[in-house]
Amino acid sequence: MTEELTSTIVHEIIQKRPVAAHKGNFGRVLVIAGNPQFGGAGIMAATAAINAGAGLVTLATDPINFTALHSRTPEAMVIDWHDDAQLALAIEQADVILIGPGLGTDELAVHLVKKTFTTIKTAQKLVVDGSALKVMAENNLVFPLNIFSVATPHQGEWEVLSGIKLSYQDNLSLNNVQRSILNINVLVLKQHHTLIMSELGEFHLGIGGPYMAVGGMGDTLAGIIAAFIAQFPNAIKATEAAVYVHSAIADQMAQHSYIVKPSIIADFLPNYMARIKNNLVEPENPTN
Repeated sequence: MTEELTSTIVHEIIQKRPVAAHKGNFGRVLVIAGNPQFGGAGIMAATAAINAGAGLVTLATDPINFTALHSRTPEAMVIDWHDDAQLALAIEQADVILIGPGLGTDELAVHLVKKTFTTIKTAQKLVVDGSALKVMAENNLVFPLNIFSVATPHQGEWEVLSGIKLSYQDNLSLNNVQRSILNINVLVLKQHHTLIMSELGEFHLGIGGPYMAVGGMGDTLAGIIAAFIAQFPNAIKATEAAVYVHSAIADQMAQHSYIVKPSIIADFLPNYMARIKNNLVEPENPTN
């Protein structure tokens, strides 16, 4: 039985920061994303991770995206994903690795996914999104063993990766079995009412709407998830909170916007999180 995800989870996760805290206390996030055609995906994911509170964010991307990243989000660091030694070091230094937004599925993309999966260590956490999921399916890859992993597929990506082609609602138990087989700790199934599956249970998101049907929405969500996992201690609940925050902000923006741009959601994140921290948004009563 699925439960509705409400703002209660956000109030549980987002707390006031210690007075003496520094950037090292809030996690290092490495985003591996953005080929020459889809550079904006990596920039949106990295920007969302910074605005969601990650202490240090590095984008590994194609060099063609460097100037755009520096212009949009100067707070992010950047490395050339063609440099294997530099990439390996960045992976080793990260607390959370997000791979997939705008990655593509060519030979380089396959190499990047395989390198990430073989370099990552047990203490680190992994978020896999977008075309990295397609790379996994096409190359018969599974998530690394003993690594906390989050997958964020939309319906088409999940069908290819899991082999499940019927509606999510009719196959909750089957989806959960596939989640376990693929070594996924948290499965975020993006759809009209997004489903989140983990060992804590199954939750559906009742907020959000068609105003979110804009390119880059999933890239921004993935960046928020990575940042929340990096800075908050309970990774499963942090993922749930990130999913809720993403749509809650979109709901607010939709009151005066026909569509909601993902970059606007990223820009509004610090304000929304401050309102939660200061209890200016009342928690809802969860419903079953």
